[in-house]
Amino acid sequence: MSLREKENVLILSYEQMKKDPRSMVERICGFLGKALEPGKLDLVPENSSFQAMKENKMSNLPRLPEELVPAGFKITRKGITGDWKNHFTPAQTQAFEETFREKMEGLPPELFSWD
Repeated sequence: MSLREKENVLILSYEQMKKDPRSMVERICGFLGKALEPGKLDLVPENSSFQAMKENKMSNLPRLPEELVPAGFKITRKGITGDWKNHFTPAQTQAFEETFREKMEGLPPELFSWD
């Protein structure tokens, strides 16, 4: 985060990409100095969506030897923003929020678009 003001650093969040994928692709293209035709621009969110990546064998560790990857293991889970709250206990949530506030103190709140 200390490099966020550098011209060769672009910070995006998963939450932003889920909320408005096309806008984020346009932002990435602008950052890279590349323009895409509207039809090709529409293909990027479609092919890089969570669901498309989850269904793509190449996104789920196919090249690792079976002995290194537990049976049925997928690198993708649900792709739902904020779902972590459904898996943390109230004590874990409180500890996370306290640590988060401490570590992110002084950074612009717009960098963190989640609750």
